[in-house]
Amino acid sequence: MEYNPILPFRNAHFNTIYRKAFTNPVVDYSRERLITPDNDFLDLDFSKVNSNKIIIIVHGLEGSSKSKYILSNTKYFNKNGYDVCAMNMRGCSGEPNSLYSSYHSGKTDDLSLIIDEISGQYEDIYLLGYSLGGNIVLKYTGENDSALNKRIKKSIGVSVPVDLKSAAVELAKKKNYIYNYMFMKEMKEKLRARVKRFGIDISLEIIDGIKNFNEFDNIYTSVAHGFKDAEDYWEKNSSKQFLEHIKTPALLLNAADDTFLGENCYPFAEAKNNRFLILEVPKYGGHVGFNMSFKSKKNHWLEKRILNFIENE
Repeated sequence: MEYNPILPFRNAHFNTIYRKAFTNPVVDYSRERLITPDNDFLDLDFSKVNSNKIIIIVHGLEGSSKSKYILSNTKYFNKNGYDVCAMNMRGCSGEPNSLYSSYHSGKTDDLSLIIDEISGQYEDIYLLGYSLGGNIVLKYTGENDSALNKRIKKSIGVSVPVDLKSAAVELAKKKNYIYNYMFMKEMKEKLRARVKRFGIDISLEIIDGIKNFNEFDNIYTSVAHGFKDAEDYWEKNSSKQFLEHIKTPALLLNAADDTFLGENCYPFAEAKNNRFLILEVPKYGGHVGFNMSFKSKKNHWLEKRILNFIENE
């Protein structure tokens, strides 16, 4: 399926912000809380149509089941006969999670827990992840390779930073100032609350001074989740190194104009050497964009591409 959008959507920044700024899909979710082995919790939002097939959707950084792309996906897949489980990562469901640690780009154990919880209820399970969530999905699929739950039929990643360092470097560039600023604003606000709540010895001045992902991951992500530093965290959790081990059909859709992704986020060699992995790099698309039209009924290229992969490839 060729992605050939009208002129405004050939601008990567417009394509990236359009869905969040100008669309308003509505879904009536049913929430279920899953208690984790470390006494934390995951809030799962379901939208069911009494199907024996389910798509588990994993959102991106600081997203949630209420992110516009998740809502749009859920409505579309429901209409086409699929139940949907929209995962909220720890601390992303509207309520702070119970631990100082939360979620990160390679935290696949929570996804595994969800799959174990619902696998007995469905014949077919499909995994769909966006951005950070896509890294989790592809890492999970690859690290389990031939031991993957047999009910998982296919995996899809969209706008995925498969090389976390490459993406962190890219997001620190001037062209991405507004995105980096918004991410840091949200993440620093949560970190201030965590530090206060758990009595962690990090000054507010240090948190206020965080400017990019390298600094944030050095101060919080790596420390809270057991890594030496940001570099160690990025190296161990980038899904790129797991792509060669994928043994279940997988689609990776990264736009060539995605301003979040560095050169190393386009794994051409890995896809060439793994018959189970399809890498598609459309000229346009932005980051989690792939919009086609200002008319909502015609603006489902992304959902159609995912569904076509699930049902026909």
